[in-house]
Amino acid sequence: MNGNWLEADWPAPPGVHVISTFRGNPSLGVSQGPWASLNLGDHVGDDPAAVAENRGRLRKAAGLASEPKWLAQVHGTRVADLDSAELAGPADAALTRREGVACAILTADCLPIVFATESGDAVAAAHAGWRGLAAGVIESTVRSLAAPPESLLAWLGPAISIEHFEVGSEVREAFVRRDLRAGEAFQVNARGRFMADLGVLARLQLQSLGVERVYGGGECTYARTDRYFSYRRDGPTGRQATLIWREH
Repeated sequence: MNGNWLEADWPAPPGVHVISTFRGNPSLGVSQGPWASLNLGDHVGDDPAAVAENRGRLRKAAGLASEPKWLAQVHGTRVADLDSAELAGPADAALTRREGVACAILTADCLPIVFATESGDAVAAAHAGWRGLAAGVIESTVRSLAAPPESLLAWLGPAISIEHFEVGSEVREAFVRRDLRAGEAFQVNARGRFMADLGVLARLQLQSLGVERVYGGGECTYARTDRYFSYRRDGPTGRQATLIWREH
């Protein structure tokens, strides 16, 4: 970990790199107000010039060979193949087998998940808020990697924790209809609503798909005001990014 980002603590294959950015380093980010300072989202009301500067500075600081492939995220399940000639339309996951291409997921409470094959020949990233998890974004991403699930590694990035993520009964029901075990990811609160654990939901889905090597989790975007943007905490705010890429 350095002052700009969290580095994934997982047994990454050789040449595979993962970082998850922090919000508040004035030496890297230039955004002001609710977007201060390293906002990487260009759809949240920030000055477009500031966002472009932030993205350029991140690319340089991380030593990326090219601009990350920023997606138009819509809480869906489409997986963009970044090796194809054209990246068009919304997507909530991305994959690549090329060196120097960075998959990027923007979040401000949703769960970013990155994947790598054990050989390191393919990597992917997924945007997994509750809607995406309920719709099947993990399944879509695993399927798109076209590798035996037991050969995959996954890492869960910073997201809102169960202590701060209140949802209605309809959210719980959406998951329990898919898998009865999902009930263990919800705790009823004093208001008769539920506190939801995105990490547990993701791990259950990964396990059901045969992905057993799952790492990360535990970093709460809501609680760590010094590190992360959080929509639930602040309303209008910026976005941090989780990136994964391959190199020699």
